[in-house]
Amino acid sequence: MRASSADGTVTSAPAPQRPARYRQLRLCSGRGAYEALPDRGVSLDLGRIRLELERQGVRVLDASVLLLVSMEVEVTISRAGRVLFKTPDEDAARRAFERLRPLVEAAIGRPAGGGSG
Repeated sequence: MRASSADGTVTSAPAPQRPARYRQLRLCSGRGAYEALPDRGVSLDLGRIRLELERQGVRVLDASVLLLVSMEVEVTISRAGRVLFKTPDEDAARRAFERLRPLVEAAIGRPAGGGSG
């Protein structure tokens, strides 16, 4: 999109940034859990996720900087976007991931500052 100022200067609006997405589930190095990470730094609205999960009847413990979710497997969701599935069973982790992914992606807020979390 282009805009002209009063002095005739033409500027272009910055291209909209595509939303961060969770694309894969991977086995953690200790092999006792799986994790999902967003494709770039994010800040999650944990309150939004908690309210939606509770609305669905899922037990959630809100520890301020992360959520502990009781599903088929125990899940930890951090404000920085990491989702940890505490199970060595890939199928169970994948089912939980597919259930949570839309909620987590909808709760992505502003990008987190610089680090890799």
